[in-house]
Amino acid sequence: MRTYATAQLIGDRSHQCDATAVSTAPSGARAYVLLDGIGSTDEVRDWTRQAARRLARAAARRGDAEAGLRAVYGRYAAEPWRQGPWAREPEACAVVAVTAHGKPLTVAWCGDARAYLLTPSGTVHRLTADHNLRRVYPPNDIHGGGNRNIVTSCLGSPASDDEVKNQSGHPAIEAVTRYPEDCRLLLASDGAYEPHEDAGRQLSDLLVGDPRETARTFVKTAVAQARTAYQRSDNATVLIADLRTTN
Repeated sequence: MRTYATAQLIGDRSHQCDATAVSTAPSGARAYVLLDGIGSTDEVRDWTRQAARRLARAAARRGDAEAGLRAVYGRYAAEPWRQGPWAREPEACAVVAVTAHGKPLTVAWCGDARAYLLTPSGTVHRLTADHNLRRVYPPNDIHGGGNRNIVTSCLGSPASDDEVKNQSGHPAIEAVTRYPEDCRLLLASDGAYEPHEDAGRQLSDLLVGDPRETARTFVKTAVAQARTAYQRSDNATVLIADLRTTN
């Protein structure tokens, strides 16, 4: 029985530049990937789809989210046409989660695509911390914080961990490890989670039910809320997976 589902809507963008991919290695390790392409062109759309598949395969083969993301990040970073101050090539925010029998869940990311876990008790835990200017300049009593739409790290950037950390205070790639019981994993692009977050909705209320219907409803309501609140909606994409410790 399939234990995961994805859903996406284009919103009011000209192209759907989000992408998801799932890959299972011969070892049984499974990688779940969500990429949020930066820009809205044919080139970005096609590159993001290819990069999502590449990342899923790499992470599943290695059985570890961070190892997979670092391998693919390094491959793109080394491409000669990405070097220099005027280089501008396709890029994407990325989040990847890997499960393997008898091992903890690993999650790695660059950019502001997010990962959450819904526990059996109904509590949602956010696993990622955004790589954007809102994190670099948090809101305070004087100003509303940095622009959350400007990311400080992404797949396709040639910047190293040290370079990103010196500029933004975090490495190019971050990772976490969790030992969940039977949980529901959510990967989401900013076009999917921001409208719900800004409206004060509890994600736990949006993550109950059949994965396929839940995913569809999540993005549908996100786009509707964005059009109401911002007069414009972004690409909205989610991947929902039920993680079973008995598998």
